[in-house]
Amino acid sequence: MTLPEPSSSAPANGAIGAMGLELQEGRRIPRRQVFSWALWDWATQPFNSVILTFVFTALYLTSDTFLEPAVAALAEDDPAREAGLADLASNLGWAITIAGILIAVLAPVLGQRADVAGRRKLWLGGATAGLVLCMFALFFVQGEPPYFLLGISLIAAGTVFSEIAGVNYNAMLVQVSTPKTVGKVSGLGWGLGYIGGIVALVLVVVATTFDWWGMPTDNGLAYRVIAVGCAVWTILFAWPVLAFVPEAPPAPHRERVSFWRSYVVLVQDIIVLWRESRPTFWFLLASAVFRDGLAGVFAFGAVIAAVAFHFTTNEVLIFGIAANLLAGLSTILAGRFDDRFGPRAVILFALAGITIAGLVLFFLHDAGKLVFWIFGLALTLFVGPTQAASRSFLARVTPAGRESEIFGLYATTGRAASFLSPLLWAAFIAAFGATYWGILGIIIVVAAGFVLMLFVKVPAERAAVTGA
Repeated sequence: MTLPEPSSSAPANGAIGAMGLELQEGRRIPRRQVFSWALWDWATQPFNSVILTFVFTALYLTSDTFLEPAVAALAEDDPAREAGLADLASNLGWAITIAGILIAVLAPVLGQRADVAGRRKLWLGGATAGLVLCMFALFFVQGEPPYFLLGISLIAAGTVFSEIAGVNYNAMLVQVSTPKTVGKVSGLGWGLGYIGGIVALVLVVVATTFDWWGMPTDNGLAYRVIAVGCAVWTILFAWPVLAFVPEAPPAPHRERVSFWRSYVVLVQDIIVLWRESRPTFWFLLASAVFRDGLAGVFAFGAVIAAVAFHFTTNEVLIFGIAANLLAGLSTILAGRFDDRFGPRAVILFALAGITIAGLVLFFLHDAGKLVFWIFGLALTLFVGPTQAASRSFLARVTPAGRESEIFGLYATTGRAASFLSPLLWAAFIAAFGATYWGILGIIIVVAAGFVLMLFVKVPAERAAVTGA
């Protein structure tokens, strides 16, 4: 397997002359294709916002519902009760860590095979279906301690399916954008995702306000119904990308090999990537660290609000709505800054903002809920732009015909470092016995990613579009 030869004007550090996005230069992408692609973010966002971040895990799985009755009956400030809640949060972290290992092993090879066969949409549809099944299965997680393991296992499996689907979805960004619009299109997808999260959370708030219209809510039934609703939501809105975005053609000059042989080819590809597309290689490493920090913000943010800052259920939901609104608007706006100033500049600015806001939350954790309202919301302003600009940066420096594989490596390098946030989260909480210490663990990872991103450089001819 070989990559396209570098152009004669390629610099010594090995940028490949023909990037996949460059092949779109001058094309007019139909708006229906762009919107259909972006709508997948909207379709799957309830898994991230409602299930993984603000509602199911934060208010249900890591609540006193899954403590032993004798421990749950203790006062809120009792050390034994606080330790029990911390254990639930820590175990959630370990489950997500295991999911990350599976993603690291599978994502690049499955992406590579999708590129070779021209089956990105097939893998996108299959993984999305797996995610939907996991959400449906959460209905069977009853509100009793023995069901906790089932709950975190389904959350972990859903994370795997979501990430595998995202590999092929992100690769399709190159099919629905041009070098002049990739930042805007990427930001549109993330922005619609956040706005979709708002609508889903509002529906949860409305249902809660009306006491679920008389439906019994014991045994966690309300949360289990929410999970089913998220699954139905995904089915309703995920199909346009499969119907209206054309399938990518098979990658030329690439041989189909067996699944296990794919790992050998993957190693060869990484070596060639190092030689011929050095910016892509280094960005994969740098982004692995800061994206794991972002994952930590999503996975544990609402847990911090509920446990460390003592937010009520409604306060967590309202915060989630406000956070998604700010994140959606800032991400769509940042997409335009991306196209103007380059994704690297957007990434560095956003990571600095996350680090500062997180440190304020940690050091002022005893100052009350107002601190989290202000700086927690400030933090959300920067998360979405970082994600959208990262996807845009990689699309700009990815060789043609290798988009799914490179985005698979993007997922894998992220998951290769995915133990960092859950590990530091769990370790800091275990060492100091309080959930707010997990904030420091997450921010350390984000700050490390900021430092690594400072060293990511690109060839001079690409500096104008990548902000290097």
